[in-house]
Amino acid sequence: MPFTVLAVCTGNICRSPAVEVLLRGVLDGSVTVGSAGTHAVVGHPVSAPMAELLTADGFPATGFAARQLVPTLVERADLVLALTPAHRAAVVEQVPGAVRRTLTLRELGRLSGTLGPGAVAGSDDAARLAALLPAAVAERPRHAGREHDDVVLDPYGHSAATYRRSYDQLVDALTPVLEVLRA
Repeated sequence: MPFTVLAVCTGNICRSPAVEVLLRGVLDGSVTVGSAGTHAVVGHPVSAPMAELLTADGFPATGFAARQLVPTLVERADLVLALTPAHRAAVVEQVPGAVRRTLTLRELGRLSGTLGPGAVAGSDDAARLAALLPAAVAERPRHAGREHDDVVLDPYGHSAATYRRSYDQLVDALTPVLEVLRA
């Protein structure tokens, strides 16, 4: 049975589709990855500056069309990756039962970074992600009481440098997650 990941941002044309494209490019076929926006620009492709960054790293963003976040998408997702705490709140407001499987991307990256080698096991990426979610959530008490920046910068309408900073935040957050999956 596939494991489903849903990335959520505002317009679904910059941050969340970049997460979708990056994860699709590195995870095996046991994982289904999608994205949506809380105020999606429905039907639009990935914004040109973000698409250029993805393509330059070998992850072409072709065939993408933005879609609106609806409860059905959240209900079908095994893991929801929000790009800001506000997006996380919007997901949980739509589907309160998703609270334990909805994290900000940067939170998942931070929590994954404190897991040791061999923290998750499985025969494919679906099994490893299914093991990663409770392991990462169990790390939350170790991070309690500290200030964390869980916002991935929204680059829409800003400079190429802002797109680069946003993209780098995405990659930086995904790196420890992928390291745990591959350990």
